[in-house]
Amino acid sequence: MRLRILADADEVAREAAALIASEIADGARTLVLAGGSTPERAYMRLRSQSLDWGRVLVLFGDERCVPPDDPLSNYSMARRTLLEGVHPAGVLRIAAELGPEVAAADYHHLLDLLGPLDLVLLGMGEDGHCASLFPNSPQLHATGLAAPVHHAPKPPADRVTITLRALREARRVVVLVTGEDKAEALVRAREGSVPAGLLPSAEFLVDRLAAARI
Repeated sequence: MRLRILADADEVAREAAALIASEIADGARTLVLAGGSTPERAYMRLRSQSLDWGRVLVLFGDERCVPPDDPLSNYSMARRTLLEGVHPAGVLRIAAELGPEVAAADYHHLLDLLGPLDLVLLGMGEDGHCASLFPNSPQLHATGLAAPVHHAPKPPADRVTITLRALREARRVVVLVTGEDKAEALVRAREGSVPAGLLPSAEFLVDRLAAARI
């Protein structure tokens, strides 16, 4: 993993937005969005920029099994903060309201058609999870590109996630980590003992609080 330490959460969001804008300008065709407060700040910055969104397909790294207008939905957050203000070529959300198995199978086929993802944005939880890949979960061994999740340690329990295979095959993966509550998980990610640390080529943008134990 490559680690870049920035001053605070605002600077992480600013750098993430700049990175996404640069990738789009360089021709990225697929962009995978994450949920979470730091990505949300980055999306709000992106919304005001003039970019060639018309050639970009927007996807999602994971989704909770709730309706698309539910406040817990990653799609709902991205729509409110970014997608309503730009015009991508397409928004390919995970239809998780169909249930984990059906939605995961559909998304696997979609990802398989699209080929390797150009840019994937991820967050990291206090336990070191990324997307909805939690420590010691069976989804870490999934062979497809998307997997159903049951009994997630954070509610709601039913989810859909892209897999380590999809992330490892992606051309670029960027993980945003902010806050002192992530400091221990970041240490463990560097050791490769949590899911976020199982992506050898990933780039981590972290603030000083998250990097306090490094």
